[in-house]
Amino acid sequence: MEPASAPGRIDVSTEGGVLTLTLSHAGKLNALTAAMWRALATAMRDAAREPGLRAVVIRGAGGHFAAGADIGEFPVERGGLTAVRRYHEQVIAPALHAIDGCPWPTVALVQGACVGGGLEIACCCDLRIAGRSTRVGAPIARLGFPMAPAELAGLLAVAGRAVALELLLEGRILDAAEAHAKGLLTRVVEDAELDAELARTLSRLAAGAPLAATLNKRMVRRLQRPEPLDEAELAAFFSYSDTRDHREGVAAFLEGRPPVFGGDASPFQTEEDR
Repeated sequence: MEPASAPGRIDVSTEGGVLTLTLSHAGKLNALTAAMWRALATAMRDAAREPGLRAVVIRGAGGHFAAGADIGEFPVERGGLTAVRRYHEQVIAPALHAIDGCPWPTVALVQGACVGGGLEIACCCDLRIAGRSTRVGAPIARLGFPMAPAELAGLLAVAGRAVALELLLEGRILDAAEAHAKGLLTRVVEDAELDAELARTLSRLAAGAPLAATLNKRMVRRLQRPEPLDEAELAAFFSYSDTRDHREGVAAFLEGRPPVFGGDASPFQTEEDR
C-alpha cells in the first residue's frame, strides 16, 4: 500500500483502444502537484498523437477524483506575482488545453471530491460520468484568490455564467444531484455502477466513426469563436465525404449490418492545429 506521504503521480494504461489516466496522490484526495499537472499535459499530448485510440478516460484513485491543486506546494510554486503567473499559465493551463484539444472523445469518471483543479479537469473533458458520492465545487475564494482565466474558460463553457459565478462567489460544494441539474455532470449513477456505466459509454463511443467524433469535437470548438467559417474551413470539413468510414457507414446502414470503421485522418484543422 502506498504511504500517505508518497508523491502524487499520473498512472497511464491502455487497453482496447482506450487510454486511462489515473490521478493518484494518496492521503491528499489526489490533490495535483505541479509535477502531476506537467505529467497530465504530457500524457494528453502523447494521446493526441496516438492514431489507434478511440477514447481517453481520466479518473482518480481511492474513491476520489481530485481535490484541487496541492496547496502544500503554494509557498514555493506560487510565491509572488511572477511565480503565480508561471504556475497558472505554464503548469496548469497547458494540461487543461491538452485535454480540451484532444482529438479523441474524453471521459471524466468522477466520484468523491471533484473540486478546484479537479473540477477544471473534468470540465475540459467531453463527458463527465459521476458516482452518487461526487461532490463538486471551487471554494478557492476562501484561499484568497480567483480562478485563473485559462481555468475559468472550461468551467464557464460547461456551467455558463450563472452557475460559474454561484460556485466561485459562494464557494458552495454541490452534491451530485444538484451538479447534474446545473449541467456540470453528464449523468449520475450509483458508485457501484460507475465502471459498468463507463463500459457502456465506451461501447457507444466505439460504435461511431473516429473521424466523425474528431470532426464533431473540432467543429463545436471552432463554432464557439464568433467569426463565421471561411470557405477553406468548410471545404476541409466536408471533405469527410470522400473518406472510407463515410462510405462504410452508409453502406452498412443500407445493407443492414454493423459498420466496421477503420479511422481516417482528419481533413479539418483548428486554428491551433495550423
